[in-house]
Amino acid sequence: MILGGIGAATYLPVLLVLGFSPRTTDIGYQPEQPVEFSHAVHVGEQGMDCRYCHTTVEDSSFAAIPPTQTCTNCHAPEGEGPGIHQASAKLEPVHESARTGEPIDWVKVHDMAGYAYFDHAAHVNKGIGCVTCHGRVDQMEEVYQAETMSMAWCIDCHREPEQHLRPLDKVTDMTWSPEDHGMTQEELGRELKELYNIHDVEYMTNCSTCHR
Repeated sequence: MILGGIGAATYLPVLLVLGFSPRTTDIGYQPEQPVEFSHAVHVGEQGMDCRYCHTTVEDSSFAAIPPTQTCTNCHAPEGEGPGIHQASAKLEPVHESARTGEPIDWVKVHDMAGYAYFDHAAHVNKGIGCVTCHGRVDQMEEVYQAETMSMAWCIDCHREPEQHLRPLDKVTDMTWSPEDHGMTQEELGRELKELYNIHDVEYMTNCSTCHR
């Protein structure tokens, strides 16, 4: 009984910590969306830039979810001008939204906790690529959470931002590699860290930076 009690006292906390950690509960999170939108087709095959739909990532803390008008620019309903795959049943929710004016009820995949502040513009304008946090969305039929988004994961990047920095014109490029510049990530990252004037690691790892 004593040995069993010791085993349970050790095993249960470890089980709870691992079972409820972001790595266990969040990676792979893939909610069902109201429209079967394929990033693999639009981004991977068609080469659409992330900013065409998510228009505010460079100017705001929030990455805007595209309105229906963004979709109907290419997928106009029948009778309302030329459009791609107008008769597809998959587009019916889009066309219904266009007819009624009711927005599409997209489900947020990367949902930061309310007690944590995250600024998209601050990261994008300092050379953090979309793929760093969101993974290879150009290969995803349906977007899922590819990283833990945990506090430890964020702090690791804040301590060594050079491990992730890239040229600003490559932020939305899913296939970019530092080898394109004939350098390792660490070599290029150190140069970009100086160029972008990223030096205040103490501020970036301070609690109040994200918990305001």
